[in-house]
Amino acid sequence: MFTIDDIGAMLDDLATELPQEFYNELNGGVNLLPETKMYDDPRAGELYILGEYHHDVMGRYIVVYYGSLMVKYEHCTAAQMRESLRKLLIHEFTHHLESLAGEHGLEDKDEERLEGYRNT
Repeated sequence: MFTIDDIGAMLDDLATELPQEFYNELNGGVNLLPETKMYDDPRAGELYILGEYHHDVMGRYIVVYYGSLMVKYEHCTAAQMRESLRKLLIHEFTHHLESLAGEHGLEDKDEERLEGYRNT
């Protein structure tokens, strides 16, 4: 089991590997919250939200949910967790970069994937 501090250290380390340009206009940075978050739609089943990109009145920022990560990856090795976090960060930064460009490709793919969960 990883502590929230373990995950925070991994995220910090991974975040330094990303190009500085990725952070343009990401005024709220990457935030690790202790919560477990699930989709509100009961048709999606028990589907956990691992991270989210936000662009709202608070600005642009990424949130990662420690509790959700622990539900999904509690038995992972450190290397597996690090790779899962890397994929999650890249996914959320892709949302950020697409938002800056006025694109919605990944957002559309995520919605299609969610629709698949709703229909099973």
